[in-house]
Amino acid sequence: MTRFYEWWIGTRYLSSTHRRGFVSIVALISVVGLMLGVAVLIVVLSVMNGFERELRTRILAVTAHATLMGLEGTLEDWRGARAVALQTEGVRAAVPYVEAQSMLAHGGTITGAQVRGIDPLEEGKADSLEARMVSGSLGALLPGSWNIVRGDGLATELGAKSGDTLVLIAPEGSATPTGVMPRMRRFTVSGIFSSGMYEFDRGLALVNLQDAARLYRTGERVTGLRLELDDAFAAPRIVREVALGLGGGFYVSDWTRNHANFFRSIEITKSLMFVILLMIVAVAAFNIVATLVMIVKEKQTDIAILRTLGAGPRNVLAAFTVQGVLIGLAGTTLGAGLGMLIARNLESLVRSLERALGTQFLDARVYYMSDLPAYVEWQDVAQVCGVAFALCALATLYPAWRAARTAPAEALRHE
Repeated sequence: MTRFYEWWIGTRYLSSTHRRGFVSIVALISVVGLMLGVAVLIVVLSVMNGFERELRTRILAVTAHATLMGLEGTLEDWRGARAVALQTEGVRAAVPYVEAQSMLAHGGTITGAQVRGIDPLEEGKADSLEARMVSGSLGALLPGSWNIVRGDGLATELGAKSGDTLVLIAPEGSATPTGVMPRMRRFTVSGIFSSGMYEFDRGLALVNLQDAARLYRTGERVTGLRLELDDAFAAPRIVREVALGLGGGFYVSDWTRNHANFFRSIEITKSLMFVILLMIVAVAAFNIVATLVMIVKEKQTDIAILRTLGAGPRNVLAAFTVQGVLIGLAGTTLGAGLGMLIARNLESLVRSLERALGTQFLDARVYYMSDLPAYVEWQDVAQVCGVAFALCALATLYPAWRAARTAPAEALRHE
């Protein structure tokens, strides 16, 4: 007890009695304020992480990790390019595709869309869109069937259901005795997919590769190759290696480049939110300063008695530092637990709140998705808790320093 009496005194000063109950209430308020600040910061960072993670997953469900295209818009010897790509380390699949902007018409509604010709047998190697089919299957896109699969957003806009007929209007025209006429073809709706990304669900339609080649008159050529990689984050390096292995002269792209603005904005927003919400923690730390200053003011006599009994300034400093550390440790620990609990159940909480209020907080046309995912990263939790505890530790220095500078004779003179 004599060896660790600073700890015993510090914890005793935080306990509540009839004389110092107000100080204890203020200390409790400081703990609650710190807890809420840490919890809010963890929840917000988890939402940003979840949004980025879900956005990446949904983007990769409808787009390839990387693409290899010819400089003239088409790829001549795509079979040879495909063989070289598959021999490159890290490439899991290389799938040919034909892609062009077209118009889709149903009834009196006409809208633009990106039409992509695919090989259903190979498509499963390039993405996971088959798992996001709402109705029908990609296997229905057989050569010569003239079937089409489109996103649910596009289906809603056109008002076309499975089994309905759409008219696809190609951008190229055909010369006829009456002049140049747009090239048109009827397609039967055979399926609907929902990637969860409004951009793709509203603007992408899939047809068979051979049907697209006939419609756009590409012959044996294709627009390019879509590469599926073992490591999606290595896409910029690997697609460049494939192009160099083919001797160059290709246009290469990857998902990190095509959607760089999305992820850059998320990182910037995440950093700004961390700084802004850290102010809440700073306010809680300021409350700790006020709490300890009041305790020091109230305990002037006790401090003087301790000094006369042989306690040095360092012992008094340690006794009051213990109080700030305990407040910071309690608030940080409780805040981390509360933040992770809310983050792990945030999606269900938001849905319950939406049902109760009869509204939708996230519009997919604006935020690219309609739900609010959250993903807790332990690195963020450790960073938040470390910064919060460091602020609390710094907040204890001034009150503890004031307590250590208390002159025993001057304090007892006014008793």
